[in-house]
Amino acid sequence: MKFTTRLVPLPVKNIDTDQIIPARFLKTVSKQGLGDQLFNDWRYDAEGRPNPDFILNQPRANGAQVLIAGDNFGCGSSREHAPWALTQFGFRAVVSTSFADIFRQNALKNALLPIIVAADVHAELLAAPEDATVSVDLATQTLTTPSGRAVEFPIDSFSKHCLLTGVDELGYIRQHEADIAAFESSHTQAINALAQ
Repeated sequence: MKFTTRLVPLPVKNIDTDQIIPARFLKTVSKQGLGDQLFNDWRYDAEGRPNPDFILNQPRANGAQVLIAGDNFGCGSSREHAPWALTQFGFRAVVSTSFADIFRQNALKNALLPIIVAADVHAELLAAPEDATVSVDLATQTLTTPSGRAVEFPIDSFSKHCLLTGVDELGYIRQHEADIAAFESSHTQAINALAQ
């Protein structure tokens, strides 16, 4: 996972999962179309018309793959629909100074990279001009700011492996089917030997 993209700033603290994707849209088990409901109550008025003041309805959001969010992003209830909606909109990463733990794990399991940065880096990104870009390189765990500053970000090795190879947890297990079968066979033989 390596890409360069423009940013979408949404510097609101404590954005919870119900603001990311309201509960009334959780009746589906499909990811399709959830990008249209992302931040629905901020993005549209009561009649369903786009709010021109909301950042996702502005031209700078078109094609941008990184959301710069406020502190404690993704707090509130647990729902995989939140990272689903973000990825369906086109985001590949969210940058914040902190994430709610359950949201962070759900994001990693659904190909959305949660990048934690220090407050000064966060402030630099929020102050960047509209046409500024950042580069994300998961292999080296670096985010390069518009000023050219390379900043390392943390990620656990298992999630990193899954994101780089494009597999989820089940896909990872299936990569080891031969080893699992060999272990089961030897384990069964050992138990049978003990039983005799």
